[in-house]
Amino acid sequence: MAGLAESGSNPDVSLLYDINGLAKDAPHWFDRGMEFVGEYGLLLAMVLLVLWCWRGVRRDGGRNAAPSVAALVWAPLAAGLAVLVNVPIRGFVERPRPFKDHDGLEVLITGKNDFSFVSDHATLTMAMAVGLFVANRKFGLVGIGLALLEGFCRVYMGVHYPTDVVGGFALGTAVALLLSPVAMALLTPLVRAIERSPRVGWLVRARGAEPTAEQDRMIAGSATAERRDDRDLAA
Repeated sequence: MAGLAESGSNPDVSLLYDINGLAKDAPHWFDRGMEFVGEYGLLLAMVLLVLWCWRGVRRDGGRNAAPSVAALVWAPLAAGLAVLVNVPIRGFVERPRPFKDHDGLEVLITGKNDFSFVSDHATLTMAMAVGLFVANRKFGLVGIGLALLEGFCRVYMGVHYPTDVVGGFALGTAVALLLSPVAMALLTPLVRAIERSPRVGWLVRARGAEPTAEQDRMIAGSATAERRDDRDLAA
């Protein structure tokens, strides 16, 4: 086949055939599982991971609660922004899907008629993972692992070249890291204002969690005022 003949001189295509070839030897049920995981499952897992990290940050409270929650808010925002940046990139490169140019691929999902470079799924998951890493390194490393698995799944499914995935990883990382200082400068004051609210403060710090430094100062100031009132009454 033409596609197979061309793959020997192109490492990108060779790796595509090597990874996608695993789908041909795998049981049908496994391929169906990889299809779901690669299309929806890992994206859902990333969202759940962010929510799990947010739950822990709220519970622990403390001085870093607001910046950590702001970083968690930035994670999905970075993912969405990275995908928007990808729109003109796809239109400029106009790289067809691999199964349109190469024969013999095991394509696990149909209906992918848009351009291939860069992978939206790889961009989304890596941007969220890097944003999560800014908030919490432990959760961020898990997220990066999920993003790498997502990239593998996209090639396994036959809908992306390996370089599509690498490009998505680079784009997601760049957007999440380069714009993080600006995002944190804008989001952190907003999250601190939410934290001080008696109605929605629970979004940042759970009830009963360790007070923040600002709340410590407020409590100390209140106690000082009470002692001063007691002395005035005694006099």
